Amino acid sequence: MYFGFDKYNLTPEAQSVIDQIVAETNNALSVVGHTDTSGSNAYNQALGQRRADAVSNALTAQGKELCSAMSKGETDLAVATGDGVREPLNRRAVVAGC
Repeated sequence: MYFGFDKYNLTPEAQSVIDQIVAETNNALSVVGHTDTSGSNAYNQALGQRRADAVSNALTAQGKELCSAMSKGETDLAVATGDGVREPLNRRAVVAGC
């Protein structure tokens, strides 16, 4: 699911993805938050964690068990970019089974 620039609140589209995950999975889940390369490494690490926490909170509110919620900040980009680039596809959270 994707986030706006410098945002960690869940969009209606992200909430729909969470609802689908809850309906279709019985496993414990891990959440990883990511950012684009705009901003400092430290800021992006914290923003990625806020994104992971927002998704984790929505999942646990619906009864899902989590094994981890972590940030990769601006590492592990979905779209390779230089530093300081606002790439929407890099501003995401990924949910997977543990």
